[in-house]
Amino acid sequence: MGLVENPFFARLFIRIGARNEARGQAQLRRELIAGLAGHVIEVGAGTGLNFPHYPPTVERVTAVEPEPTLRARAADAACRAPVPIDVVDGLADALPSGDGSADAVVVSGVLCSVADPPAALTEFRRVLRPGGELRFFEHVRSSGAGRGRWQDFANLVWPHLMGGCHPNRDTVSAVRGAGFDLVRLRELTFPPGAKVSVVATRVLGVARPR
Repeated sequence: MGLVENPFFARLFIRIGARNEARGQAQLRRELIAGLAGHVIEVGAGTGLNFPHYPPTVERVTAVEPEPTLRARAADAACRAPVPIDVVDGLADALPSGDGSADAVVVSGVLCSVADPPAALTEFRRVLRPGGELRFFEHVRSSGAGRGRWQDFANLVWPHLMGGCHPNRDTVSAVRGAGFDLVRLRELTFPPGAKVSVVATRVLGVARPR
């Protein structure tokens, strides 16, 4: 664990996040966490945009966010959430939770920016109970040749501007490679009809440790 301070990215995240919620991303967040129950660990909670959508079957959420500005926003959002949420400092590859302590791990826009995706996914497996679920909503490298090459080119600069975010990661393969079986996967473009955005190709899915 430790301090991951990036005030420039935090301000940009807050601005872009609010705009995208109004463009339909809130509905995708509801789909991401629909049907969850028990103890949920949300990794990279940001400002807490998922918090209003947790169903009452969730008993508690441990929301992990390393960036101080975003974590403060998330703590404020937790006070208004429909379920109990504890906002804590932590990193994706060193979660402050015990083995098998979570019924689900939730990530949205996280695996694009962690330094070591396999290590993070291994940590998710550690904290999940047998039969638990990984819920993910991530942008990924497009399977289309033209857009994929554009993302590869953008990756030379994009991580330096966007808090370490890589627009061309093959996150679905990483999830499988870390020992998860896909239960459900939906590919989509967000915002709908986006043509030039390097982060428009998205996946929304559910996976379980095999």
